[in-house]
Amino acid sequence: MNTAVEPRYEIDIEDVEYLRHGDKALLARVYKPRGTGPFPILIDLHGGAWCKKDRTSDAGTDEPLARTGVVVVALDFRMPPEAKYPASLVDVNYAIRWSKAHAAELRGAPDRVAVLGVSSGGHQAMLTAMRPRDSRYAALKLPGSAQVDASVQAVVLCWPVIDPLGRYRYAKSLKEQGNHLKQAEEWMVCHEKYWADENEMAEGNPMLALERGEKVEMPPVLYLQGTADIAHPKPSREQFIASYRKAGGRVEAHLFEGVGEAFITNDPNSPQAREALDRIIEFVHRELPLA
Repeated sequence: MNTAVEPRYEIDIEDVEYLRHGDKALLARVYKPRGTGPFPILIDLHGGAWCKKDRTSDAGTDEPLARTGVVVVALDFRMPPEAKYPASLVDVNYAIRWSKAHAAELRGAPDRVAVLGVSSGGHQAMLTAMRPRDSRYAALKLPGSAQVDASVQAVVLCWPVIDPLGRYRYAKSLKEQGNHLKQAEEWMVCHEKYWADENEMAEGNPMLALERGEKVEMPPVLYLQGTADIAHPKPSREQFIASYRKAGGRVEAHLFEGVGEAFITNDPNSPQAREALDRIIEFVHRELPLA
């Protein structure tokens, strides 16, 4: 697949403090096209099982996307052991509102905002998009009089943990069977660091929120995953997509043959990674067209 949106912008990259908790600053790496804009804004949430990685992890996606005319804001957010769920959702919700309030200086459009998440970042991206006005997530007020919410117009999911409870139980079953033992133990440890218990994994769960009939926002979704992905169970993906569509949402799902999780990061020059990036660029520009 060849995207119709070609890279044509030089970009500036800088780290900006978007939020502070006590003496700890949270940074966003901002990729800003050189142009008058206003450009679409995309908030990027890294993966790492809620416990690892940082705002630099998705540079291989963020930089080429920015060169097509998108302001990319890649976030650091609180993680264990510093904080558990829902602290990261509080930071993400704030960052979306912060990006809208600062849209003029970012050369971005506050009414054309998307969120992209990778693995556990995909979980957080979908959850914040579905619950942009949740009082827990929106607990921090923006300084000044800016009255904006955290709603978004599109969501990009790269092999998300779309069902945290299902993934935790899947990891436990793998461990009991002695399959993929090291990975299963790592997943379980990170789940237990981030979540208080299985009840919380069920509450903060995009797939189960739909199953419960929860009233949620439903922006269009692009869902990308490799067919050899052992970290993100196929049944959860299929159930979420079916439930989202049944509830009236739109999901474009693309599977990439023979690759596992993190295939874009692991080999950005592979045919599958290049196609996935083209899909992301095409989707973002279609859903959030340049003015």
